[in-house]
Amino acid sequence: MGTKTIENIEGQFEMFQILNENGEIVNEEAMPELSDEQLQELMRRMVYTRILDQRSISLNRQGRLGFYAPTAGQEASQLGSQFALDKEDWILPGYRDVPQIIWHGLPLYKAFLFSRGHFVGNQADGLNVLSPQIIIGAQITQTAGVALGLKKKGKKNVAITYTGDGGASQGDFYEGMNFAGAYAAPAIFVVQNNRFAISVPVEKQSAAKTIAQKAVAAGIQGVQVDGMDVLAVYKAVTDARERAINGEGPTLIETMTYRYGPHTMAGDDPTRYRSEDLDSEWEKKDPIVRFRKYLESKNLWSEEKENEVVDNAKDEIKAAIKKADGTPKQKVTDLISNMYEELPQNLREQYEEYSAKESK
Repeated sequence: MGTKTIENIEGQFEMFQILNENGEIVNEEAMPELSDEQLQELMRRMVYTRILDQRSISLNRQGRLGFYAPTAGQEASQLGSQFALDKEDWILPGYRDVPQIIWHGLPLYKAFLFSRGHFVGNQADGLNVLSPQIIIGAQITQTAGVALGLKKKGKKNVAITYTGDGGASQGDFYEGMNFAGAYAAPAIFVVQNNRFAISVPVEKQSAAKTIAQKAVAAGIQGVQVDGMDVLAVYKAVTDARERAINGEGPTLIETMTYRYGPHTMAGDDPTRYRSEDLDSEWEKKDPIVRFRKYLESKNLWSEEKENEVVDNAKDEIKAAIKKADGTPKQKVTDLISNMYEELPQNLREQYEEYSAKESK
């Protein structure tokens, strides 16, 4: 009886898809209302972000960036979801989700400074974003609070957060969803299931067939979506946002995706836990290739357009890293003064000590 109940639940979460791997529409009824210009802009952002990822990896290897988590393969999941948001919506990202806050308005040079651990990289004045969260899953409970705040203020906006499949194994994941569900807070919880929490496969993290079905325990909506299909991700988030601002509560969205690179550039070697066959399987699902085929079939994209985007991305990245290089170096006194409005005695002594050293 219990097994039958579990199977019934799991059967409710079939993967939602609009474009197949060949860029063909397989779910006409679900097609979102996007203009030709919007479709082209979405593609532009995906190509730009792929170039940004490639250049960031190179900059990291050159010692010009600090911490970096590659994003190639997850562009549809990241950018399709952000594209569905309003400028006044809040984004609470994980450390791999810098592209979303860049397209939400964070200057590129500040994203580079964040990677370097510079405090200017965490200054997002006028933007409804939080700094990328390093603690796995902590942003989920924060999102429940931000969303409840939006509700109490009568705002027609949402708070969206991102984590990976590993984050869905954290206690914060359940606590945040449960709290948001209990108060019908306008939150969207996106779990980007790239199959591995660093090196641990999702099958060893949970007995659940899907992460989406975990929404049932919190009494909220859950959906599993093809995370390599940018139109499906956009549609799923659009629908979730509409429900949220209408007072229908939060949604858990599991995007089935894949990261082509290592977990981070801090020494991870994915060949130790991922097979060539698995990599090859997911390379055939490349979200940019898939969307390119669709747009080309509608005469909305060309090699010339893509080359323009690539060249522009390289120029802007070059200018941004130069601006980051020109930002005054972070000082020890900055670290102290940024933490306190009024310094306690022990730190006041340290501040004076380092201030004297820095003035020499």
